[in-house]
Amino acid sequence: MTRVDFYILSAGGTQHRAVFACRLAEKAVGHGMSTYIHTAGPAETSRMDDLLWTYRDGSFLAHLTIEDAERSDPEGRTPVLLGHGESPGNQEGLLINMSTEVPTFFSRFSRVAEIVAGDDDERKTARERFRFYRDRGYQMNTHNL
Repeated sequence: MTRVDFYILSAGGTQHRAVFACRLAEKAVGHGMSTYIHTAGPAETSRMDDLLWTYRDGSFLAHLTIEDAERSDPEGRTPVLLGHGESPGNQEGLLINMSTEVPTFFSRFSRVAEIVAGDDDERKTARERFRFYRDRGYQMNTHNL
């Protein structure tokens, strides 16, 4: 069954949340886990794509958007994929959900990471996602950072 981890950031907003997602993806890849970063839309996918190149000096995290992966990586060897709305192919490792909604395909992943930072509205939608997973009996963990 899918394990769901909520990472509650003590400070910061959208940028801190995005940088934490990059770090989490890097850690997962280091442990051999494929990673899909699910965003709210095309603009956020583009920002995450740019950030994965620049979030930390000296790091490189191989990644592609789903659209690019379909053209240039049909074997699915790229460890990190980015997308919004669409199903991420055969990914099944870690889902990092950057959207305000639970993706319909979340349960095929072994782990889901929900990153919470920012204002009261963001925390409210995170609580709704928490209840969604909890009410369906998923294993839950909360990490206050």
